[in-house]
Amino acid sequence: MQLAEIIRKKSAQYLDEITAIRRHIHMHPELSFKEHETSAFVKTRLEEYGVTCKTVAGTGLLATITGKAGKSGRCIALRAELDALPVTEENNLPWKSSVPGVMHACGHDVHASCLIGAARIIKELEDEFAGTVHLLFQPGEETLPGGAKKLLEEKVFGNNQPSAIIAQHVLPELGAGETGIRQGVYMASGDEIYITVSGKGGHGATPDKTVDTVAAMSHVVVALQQVSSRFAPPHIPTVLSFGKFIANGATNVIPGEVIIEGTFRTMDEKWRAEAHEIINRIAVNIATGLGASCSVEIRKGYPVLYNDPGMTSLMCSFMKEYLGSGKVKDLQIRMTTEDFAWFANQYPAVFYRLGTGMPDRLLHSPEFDIDERIMLEGAGLPAWLALSFLLQ
Repeated sequence: MQLAEIIRKKSAQYLDEITAIRRHIHMHPELSFKEHETSAFVKTRLEEYGVTCKTVAGTGLLATITGKAGKSGRCIALRAELDALPVTEENNLPWKSSVPGVMHACGHDVHASCLIGAARIIKELEDEFAGTVHLLFQPGEETLPGGAKKLLEEKVFGNNQPSAIIAQHVLPELGAGETGIRQGVYMASGDEIYITVSGKGGHGATPDKTVDTVAAMSHVVVALQQVSSRFAPPHIPTVLSFGKFIANGATNVIPGEVIIEGTFRTMDEKWRAEAHEIINRIAVNIATGLGASCSVEIRKGYPVLYNDPGMTSLMCSFMKEYLGSGKVKDLQIRMTTEDFAWFANQYPAVFYRLGTGMPDRLLHSPEFDIDERIMLEGAGLPAWLALSFLLQ
């Protein structure tokens, strides 16, 4: 029997169990770097399958499976995440979140359970390959600077460095069991912008005796739209958006301070650094020109996510062999961010998508959900990619 067929059969055999694992993780979500129960649960399941693992980055896990079919220097890493989001679930399901205000709204429960399934399959096939598979269950993907950065700082892989690292992430826009992949730049960098304008508060009926912070900040917000429309090179996708504007005065009170918070995203690291300087200059100059003072804090987030072209091409060919070419789609760039980009800065990396089959249940929404049948591909495909890489 061919290896692909063996993996497909094992995925089907374990689908119900993988689904049960996903539902358990979904019911017990934990926020970034607080994934203590999730990590303990995953560790228990892995050990039941004979897969040894160790704790990393506080609440993460690194499992390692070494093939027994001879010695090989080849090594590949597969990564999934453990953390949930501060979202209140609105689905009415028996396995809905049992934690108020916390939900697996980004599919990390799916990623983790599928990687557990892949680990079981790979372990059962350890006599068929040589080399090493690292299975990384990462904490804190949803919080800056990201668990990936922390893991790299800890030198998580030690002396057994991977030649490639792969991540699977669900995507509602793709059909159930379809995959999507893109070579080169795929996802944006992401930075958090915090701007404070300070002035002289006072009565709204006597604005001449105040330094109007609300008016000043309003001008700042409008002026900053020039960053993407006039300063950004036209060929570089750029987004600057503000989602929070706090002017805690009253109908007749001009506050002494106004705060805005937003996000800056782009696809080029050189332009990213230039844009930070422009944002600071525009905000300070506009506020100062209106008599106020201004402070700008830019918290650098994840870098641009870059899929190694050679490794992406190789993995794409493996995916088509396992799924059929009709289920492997070309992706467009996305202005969302991913801390897997830290790994992609250090290793030949491939970040690909798995369709959820529910296009109206969007990521990060209270209604996010999946067609659980996709975990058939979700568990089998990573196992196939890892073993195909080691056996080539």
